[in-house]
Amino acid sequence: MRTALVREPSSRLADGIVTHIGRSDIDLSLARAQHVAYADALASAGWEVYPAPAADDCPDSVFVEDAVVVVDDLAVLTHPGAPARRGEISGVDQAVRELGLRTAHIAAPGTLEGGDVLQVGTTVYVGRGGRTNAEGIRQLRALLAPLGRTVVPVPLGEVLHLKSAVTALPDGTFLALPHLVPTGLFPAVRPVEEEGGCHVVPLGGDRVLLAASAPRTADLLADLGYMPVVVDIGEFEKLEGCVTCLSVLVSR
Repeated sequence: MRTALVREPSSRLADGIVTHIGRSDIDLSLARAQHVAYADALASAGWEVYPAPAADDCPDSVFVEDAVVVVDDLAVLTHPGAPARRGEISGVDQAVRELGLRTAHIAAPGTLEGGDVLQVGTTVYVGRGGRTNAEGIRQLRALLAPLGRTVVPVPLGEVLHLKSAVTALPDGTFLALPHLVPTGLFPAVRPVEEEGGCHVVPLGGDRVLLAASAPRTADLLADLGYMPVVVDIGEFEKLEGCVTCLSVLVSR
């Protein structure tokens, strides 16, 4: 099974939370068109696109990654650090159950958002910052230990989520913005200069999804022998979104 869980943008998208950048006007029609193109890119790479139930009353619900962490056949429903986002969880819970996944939940006082969770092989890096706390990391560690995963906490500075600053290529090397994350915690770091360049999603084989806002990084990936799959997500970047947070890839 190669399924990409997505969620359509809320009509209230413009009210989404911004933390480390200034607020910009959102073109909802353009955002919806960009989301369709994003889903089409996933489908073209061989992923079956599966929509979670819409949550129109939740402005940030399009960033579906923050609601669930999938490891093997286990879906860990999160407890977002932003209280306004906790209403997003129930619909995603329904979707992962429909996909046949087992479920578990992060419970208060723990907080965890999926954007803080980076899985590379059997190591799970978890950002400790404004949205994910130590208790959330402890609970995730306990849930994933039986699956043979090692959880490594990563302290964050002025950045929304861990994957806002670092992601990994299929070969296990890391693309990172060194001023936002302690790169010494990761093996084989390849620094990038473009903010959008540190957000990539391996789609299988040589295909790597990244944002149109990082053309130099796309050239770098092509030079490394990868096939860049470039999507324009400019309206979501205005809300600190990136290619990682618009989907959850489920491969079993």
